[in-house]
Amino acid sequence: MSKEVGEVKHSKLNMASYGFGNFMNEFVQMAFGTFAFYFYEIEIGLNVWLIGLGFLLYAVYNGINDPIVGFLTNKPFKFTKKWGRRFPWILIGGIPFILSYILIFTPPALNPVSDAWLLFLWLIFTTFLFDTFASVFWVNFSALFPDKFRSVKERRTATGLQIPVGLVGVALGAIIPPIFIDKGIASTYFVQAGAVIIVGLIALGLAIPGIRDDQDAVDKYLETHTAREKGPPFFKSLVTALKQRSFLAFIISYTMYRTLVNSMTASVPYVWDNLLGLDENASIPIFAGFLIGALISTPIWVKLAHKTNNNKKIMVICGILMGVFTIPLIFLEEFLAIIIAMVVWGLSIGGYWAMIAPVLADVVDESVVRLKKRQEGVYAGFQQFFGRLGIFFQAISFTLAHAFTGFAADPYSASAKFGVHIHLAIVPMICILIGTFVFWKWYDLTPDKVEENQNKIIELNL
Repeated sequence: MSKEVGEVKHSKLNMASYGFGNFMNEFVQMAFGTFAFYFYEIEIGLNVWLIGLGFLLYAVYNGINDPIVGFLTNKPFKFTKKWGRRFPWILIGGIPFILSYILIFTPPALNPVSDAWLLFLWLIFTTFLFDTFASVFWVNFSALFPDKFRSVKERRTATGLQIPVGLVGVALGAIIPPIFIDKGIASTYFVQAGAVIIVGLIALGLAIPGIRDDQDAVDKYLETHTAREKGPPFFKSLVTALKQRSFLAFIISYTMYRTLVNSMTASVPYVWDNLLGLDENASIPIFAGFLIGALISTPIWVKLAHKTNNNKKIMVICGILMGVFTIPLIFLEEFLAIIIAMVVWGLSIGGYWAMIAPVLADVVDESVVRLKKRQEGVYAGFQQFFGRLGIFFQAISFTLAHAFTGFAADPYSASAKFGVHIHLAIVPMICILIGTFVFWKWYDLTPDKVEENQNKIIELNL
């Protein structure tokens, strides 16, 4: 590997700062994913079929929104030279993304039966607004990674620093809201939303040094792209991306991974309530168990990735382990046992999560070589499009599991508890194993191909 290909340009402090963007996103999304469905079903009393429909529409909108945002923001603008390609959009999306969270938990005081459709419309409006800004933020934040961190070594080092920071965001997104929530008092969800906003804005502020574009990368981009240049049409870009075998394998596995994360996250309130019969504070040690396992394992997995120089191998191993470690949650209904199971499960997700950004960056590098232009935003948008299908699958599994196990009639019955196990463990286990198999079978970027692509990018001055 040439010196330039293996170069590390950014300080670890700058990489950690970039990680706070991940912290903010994971923190807010975790709070949303953990409590939104539960809030409308249990606290508001809205019919589960309407909630399921609302989340399905949210997932559809989410899927449409992400690639369009990526396509539109990938082009140069008047502010690009001075402020960068991604930094302005990260702030334009990030600040209202955080602020809009509170609207989801402040529905009008209406009867959930006679005014069900009005509450449904509020759910649709607030989640759509929330997701619009989330897409602008996350698509550009993700697209910045392969452009800012160019070498394989730097990408692994950066992800090894940002993932622990992001993991803390995940944990706090599950731990902080319950501190302010009292079960049965819907107004307390407004208070937790205020706390989420404060922490989210602080994290975004800490991320600013790390989410700034490198000026030399912006200058190179503007040398080969002008404001008047027309890129390929949106659907042609999608077809081109899907013809790329490595990207297709990646996004299928990523979709299955997001289904696992969304399902397990949103299941936790039902675990402490319906399976364990405890209060909302029980979610704290459950998520703390996951955090401990992930924090312990992430630097080990990153070190193994450096040693093997094979991102694919690490992701496949972690995917298999995630599926295996999910199995005990199909049966467990004892508090301490579930916490231990979450610690073990965290050992695997830490490595998988750490490999997502480097693997996508390798895929983007291949697209640069093939297309002779940088389209990180387009690929990040398509990644989110397919990843958001996890919300779609989560909504289906929750709705069907609750509808056909008598959850509404008796949420503490044996059949209702089995329904919780379905969306807590059975669906996630099946999905991650399928996704890992597809990735193992069809992802074709070997370490040699990755290095070859990086050398060609240097030759192309891209």
